[in-house]
Amino acid sequence: MPDHKNLVFDLDVAAQTIAKTIQISLQQAQAAIRLLDDGNTIPFIARYRKEATNGLDEIALRAIEDALEKARELFSRRNTILKSIEEQGLLTDSLRAQIHACQDMQSLEAIYLPYKPKRRTRATIARERGLQPLADILIRQVRLGKAKPEVLRPYVGKNPEVPDEATALQGALDIVAEQWSDDRETRDWLREQAMQFGKITSGIKRGKKEEAEKFELYADHREPVSRIPSHRFLAMQRGEAEGILKVNLELEIDQVLPRVTNHLVHNPQFEFYRDLVATVQDCLDRLLLPAIESSIMQSLKEKADAEAIVVFGKNLHDLLMSPPAGPKVTLGIDPGFRTGCKLAVVDGTGKFLANATIFPTPPTSDTKNATKTVLELIAKYDIQLIAIGNGTASRETDAFVSELIRSYSLPITKAIVSESGASIYSASELAAREYPDLDVTVRGAISIAHRLQDPLAELVKTDPKSIGVGQYQHDVNQSQLKKCLEREVESCVNSVGVDLNMASASLLSYVSGIGPKLAESIVSYRDSNGRFRNRQQLLKVPKLGGKAFEQAAGFLRIRGGDQPLDNSAVHPESYPIVEKMAKTLKVETLSLVGNPSLSQKIKPEEYVQGGVGLPTVIDIVQELGKPGRDPRSEFRAVRFSEEAKTIQDLKPGMILEGQITNVTHFGAFVDIGVHQDALIHISQLSTSYIKDPSEVVSVGDVVRVKVLEVEVARKRISVTKNL
Repeated sequence: MPDHKNLVFDLDVAAQTIAKTIQISLQQAQAAIRLLDDGNTIPFIARYRKEATNGLDEIALRAIEDALEKARELFSRRNTILKSIEEQGLLTDSLRAQIHACQDMQSLEAIYLPYKPKRRTRATIARERGLQPLADILIRQVRLGKAKPEVLRPYVGKNPEVPDEATALQGALDIVAEQWSDDRETRDWLREQAMQFGKITSGIKRGKKEEAEKFELYADHREPVSRIPSHRFLAMQRGEAEGILKVNLELEIDQVLPRVTNHLVHNPQFEFYRDLVATVQDCLDRLLLPAIESSIMQSLKEKADAEAIVVFGKNLHDLLMSPPAGPKVTLGIDPGFRTGCKLAVVDGTGKFLANATIFPTPPTSDTKNATKTVLELIAKYDIQLIAIGNGTASRETDAFVSELIRSYSLPITKAIVSESGASIYSASELAAREYPDLDVTVRGAISIAHRLQDPLAELVKTDPKSIGVGQYQHDVNQSQLKKCLEREVESCVNSVGVDLNMASASLLSYVSGIGPKLAESIVSYRDSNGRFRNRQQLLKVPKLGGKAFEQAAGFLRIRGGDQPLDNSAVHPESYPIVEKMAKTLKVETLSLVGNPSLSQKIKPEEYVQGGVGLPTVIDIVQELGKPGRDPRSEFRAVRFSEEAKTIQDLKPGMILEGQITNVTHFGAFVDIGVHQDALIHISQLSTSYIKDPSEVVSVGDVVRVKVLEVEVARKRISVTKNL
């Protein structure tokens, strides 16, 4: 057995385990691990190293990265545990072998439990009083042939805290209870019973009835551990965190106690038999059941967190990939009643041009001057898009804009866009740096305009948790959530590609291999030296070396530069291949880019050479046919009903158009233009059975729904997609 002091993390062993776990070949796992350990990003590996991994996509690569991280954590924890037990002088060859055989953290911690340094307990106090030898006698349960007082007498009086036989016995029994509570077989059996037959219960805490309205479903709730959905468990957890609910694990003690007693107490002839039987009850009530409850709650929380984070990640991905309206001059409107509507005009590149304030809604209702101001801005800047925030007064502002467009026959597209997170961005340090001389409200209107032009480029400026496309995002594991969201943003940014001469530092920071500091350096260099003419100029940016260039170059676009391939997803390392293709076809490289009829004549297999395999060549040919193609779908503005502007206007049977804002395990929420999202329950999303709402809808989808039920007082709207 190897000495743990000299152990080194074995990548080959890890690769074998990972390959088996996620069902890929060992060669794929080994290649992916090598590339990740060499500092390559997941988007880069997935796009430009297909030969090495045999085509692993981002999902598989993420799974490998996570599994590798867990394997390293397990390795580190194993060594820490081995060192701890060895320092106690209790490490045997058999125990060492058990620890090395553990393949998951839960099993490892279960083995370590009896050796884990404990806080000061009743048992540790009893040990300090010299009662461990007596506890050992009780644990063995061998008939002694002596009266109980005779057995206990030697332990009385040696320590002033043990004045009599009853105190000695109780102290020894406390040690026994603790040792029993560490028994792995007992714990495993109890945990299995709890998972199969236990129930999670919740109830309102005393004195909290008045505050419990939003948790009324859980006022007296009981649900099997084995079947409780993640969203309900998280709701209970939130209620408990807010001090309104009490959540417990319920286990039938009458069924558990006899089995545990029979397992732990096995000699009815032993003089202390009845004392041990009573101690089983104490062990269960005081130690085992609370520990099992804590373990079950932790497992359910981890499962619920994982599921919620997956849903949040998918929703964020769909939102970030919302169709852009495009680089057109846009008027952003941040609606308001008393303070008026803040207007901001931005050009096709997103540059701020002008701002104003109008009062087209109550209480002022100055539509004459509002109309005059908007028409002047439209004429002066040739505005093509109008973006209206969906907050307070949005429908009233939308009605004003609609009437203006209709009355003056304006060739303008308008859309209501989500304001989620816009106020947080507009008050942020980033917004202050971007627009130091503008008021917070004007920054908000600019952000609304940008969200219509290019949702991805604008939303990356906001903390993903603030965008509002998940449930319980503040209740789940924050480090895991952050990791998931950053991955999704990175994936979206790199799949779309980034205009090197227009992108903000926020957007550039998510490009493969760049990060926040290099992004700032790129923008600073661009501001000082003017627009980039080619990708190679990136190497002149301070601290941007060869590795960062390799990772980033293929995802950056340069329009109208020196090299036509710089506006495509073809990586600079593959430019010689394209030049060879052009030479074979007897055309200039420029003629080959964006010419499907020419690219179709290329035979990919003829260009496979060295480290360049067929997958890469096929990608190059496809990119030449449609260089820089945006994977996002075409923009379409949702048309809210003029008959339903508030929840009070809704009537059962109404057919409305709306936009999906959130997808959960139990259904989807849809904005129908009444300042309160409606719920499409999973049973109302399709005429056929679906297991997951994301099978049929995604965030950003424009859908038609029928109103089923409206509860104005509780602000609840139920709709169906089954028209």
